[in-house]
Amino acid sequence: MSKRFTEYSQFDLSQVNKDVLKKWDENNVFAKSLTEREGCPSFVFYEGPPSANGMPGIHHVMARSIKDIFCRYKTMKGFQVMRKAGWDTHGLPVELGVEKALGITKENIGKTISVADYNAACRKDVMKFTKEWEDLTHKMGYWVDMNDPYITYDNRYIETLWWLLKQLYSKGLIYKGYTIQPYSPAAGTGLSSHELNQPGCYRDVKDTTVVAQFKMKNPKPEMAAFGTSYFIAWTTTPWTLPSNTALCVGPKITYVAVQSYNSYTSEPITVVLAKDLLNAHFNPKAADLNLEDYKVGDKLIPFKVIAEYKGTDLVGMEYEQLMPWVNPGEGAFRVIPGDYVTTEDGTGIVHIAPTFGADDARVAKAAGIPPLQLINKKGENRPMVDLTGKFYTLDSLDEAFIKENVNVDLYKEYAGRFVKNDYDPNLTEKDETLVYIYIYENEGCQSSL
Repeated sequence: MSKRFTEYSQFDLSQVNKDVLKKWDENNVFAKSLTEREGCPSFVFYEGPPSANGMPGIHHVMARSIKDIFCRYKTMKGFQVMRKAGWDTHGLPVELGVEKALGITKENIGKTISVADYNAACRKDVMKFTKEWEDLTHKMGYWVDMNDPYITYDNRYIETLWWLLKQLYSKGLIYKGYTIQPYSPAAGTGLSSHELNQPGCYRDVKDTTVVAQFKMKNPKPEMAAFGTSYFIAWTTTPWTLPSNTALCVGPKITYVAVQSYNSYTSEPITVVLAKDLLNAHFNPKAADLNLEDYKVGDKLIPFKVIAEYKGTDLVGMEYEQLMPWVNPGEGAFRVIPGDYVTTEDGTGIVHIAPTFGADDARVAKAAGIPPLQLINKKGENRPMVDLTGKFYTLDSLDEAFIKENVNVDLYKEYAGRFVKNDYDPNLTEKDETLVYIYIYENEGCQSSL
């Protein structure tokens, strides 16, 4: 028994790790795992590259340990596993860090600093923590070739990607479509999930929400027995209401039809919302009051539940466009199902603006609901809001599109205005509250401030 496992009198994992690494280094084990498999079937491994402009963390150790397991397994199965390391030099975090260090903004590039100098600073910064990564890679025993890594800013890598895209295009596997992506007007670019997780990306803000009334076109008989019939939907993004093209309900959620009065206009109404959220919108103390006894100005507004439905019972019902500024085309303004709808807050009915929400786009597409898109003078489809946070101006839109799809008299008042008054430096918080009440209450909404 000449080959035995090393025995330890004390179980010191840190020392075991150092001993194993020393033995691997002395015997050049990683290199031999490649040379001894010359001529064997190849298992190709290109590491999903980390970013060397940031320090490695424990989550990288965990992910790399899993990667290493597969490569070692394939080596033991007789494959030659060439393990190529890489560096992801994705732009935005690097750009922002360089701009902060240099005390510049995007507008200064090409003016106070040349494009070449700016790019050179970015290329230097993006590899800032290479040594730390190499040290961690060795200490954790992760076998990967870091002597000849692929780097995503290298022209060879970029040209390879373009070549691959060309092959896909030639095979008819690339198509033009639309997805919902986070966007930074300040940086002038879309944002990845990694960038959205950067420190300081989020902050708590105080914002406006509304409960919007969507007037039914063909209400069920019991819904039309008292006042005007509405679906009500709560939204934290009232600026997307002009782009609404559908309402979404949970198929298994129970909904109720409620007779009452609009708390702002005193109009008799029948509204539909989730049963579980009834008391969030109607005061339980008013449940036993008679509808006929209500007088304008009463603090307690009576209400009466007259029917219950499952979400599937409401699917397909139609309603009038809330803000008829732009016609999105056939198939819009229907109730559709969505498995992500909850009754944790709101009304249990979700306002759908497919051009601004990923879930909205998904369920709308599945139900055949068109997004509300504008066509600019270049013939490009655009959402109603531009990249600076304003409604598109009429002079930026295609004339034929305006003629066929835009209600100019209604839309022109808001064209070119910020979608959130919070963005407008000329408006105060008080102005913001008043404007939102004006815009949304007068378009069939109840403001929840």
